[in-house]
Amino acid sequence: MSANKKQNKKSAKADEISAAKTKAADEISADKTETEAERSGEEQFLSSYSMEDYERPSVTADIVAVTVRAHEEESYRHDPRVSLSILLVKRGVNPYINCWALPGGFLKMNETIEACAYREVREECNLEPVSLMPVGVFSEVERDPRGRIISNAFMSVISSGSEDITGGDDAADARWFDVSFECDDSGIYELTLKDGITQLSAKLREARTRFGRTEFELIDSGGLAFDHAKIIAVALSELRRSGNDFETALDFLPEKFTLTALQRVQEVIANVSLLPANFRKKAAEYVVETDEFTTGSGHRPAKLFMRRREKRL
Repeated sequence: MSANKKQNKKSAKADEISAAKTKAADEISADKTETEAERSGEEQFLSSYSMEDYERPSVTADIVAVTVRAHEEESYRHDPRVSLSILLVKRGVNPYINCWALPGGFLKMNETIEACAYREVREECNLEPVSLMPVGVFSEVERDPRGRIISNAFMSVISSGSEDITGGDDAADARWFDVSFECDDSGIYELTLKDGITQLSAKLREARTRFGRTEFELIDSGGLAFDHAKIIAVALSELRRSGNDFETALDFLPEKFTLTALQRVQEVIANVSLLPANFRKKAAEYVVETDEFTTGSGHRPAKLFMRRREKRL
């Protein structure tokens, strides 16, 4: 190949590369111009946008705090009776003044809905939940007489020994209520809450089940404020659905516990009776023995166990 031909080929290649670079630069410039135009358009839109132009419902968080409490029997020879309990507060303000309700309140503009739930339980009950599990969103148009208010409901498990409470903020009182939730032959569910002084009885019926979650229709609130009986019913339904999960049962117990205590917690949650031998065989995967025993219980000391953090292979 002659020197001229080689030079022409190199020159053509250089022109091709230069054209490609120019095209790429033009495309980048066009993209940049388009991006700047979009950003400018968005800034103009936001500068003239007003949330006041749209209807805005209020948002609240309501918390179903549950624990398992032991009730001492008259005879020291009998183990304590255990019950599932729910935390309620007596409202100190209208609406529903002096009625019992779930702890909860309005979302602030500078917090998440989860932070709102933690804050409300802390302010109204002097209690610090360890974790929250979403129960559902309750958005019926007329669920609150104050106006359009949407509730985000959560459930929190309070471990045994951490259930001391006091009413605060706009709650005149706070108490643990033993709870039962049973369905009769006609399909009506009765939700009963008792604290030794007060008894509340609400009636509901199953509305529908979607994605494994049961929804309820409120027939009679039984003295509970707002639609809180419905929220409690959904939470208890979810809790029973996970009743055979040892991890859930262990959340209710202190760091060290007996296998009998664990069995009773699971029986209370799932609303079933379990055979001790079968239960202990299944529980072995989730617990580990300690060198400690119960003391001062009035009968033979029982071995204490702890939660197994790593499951056996």
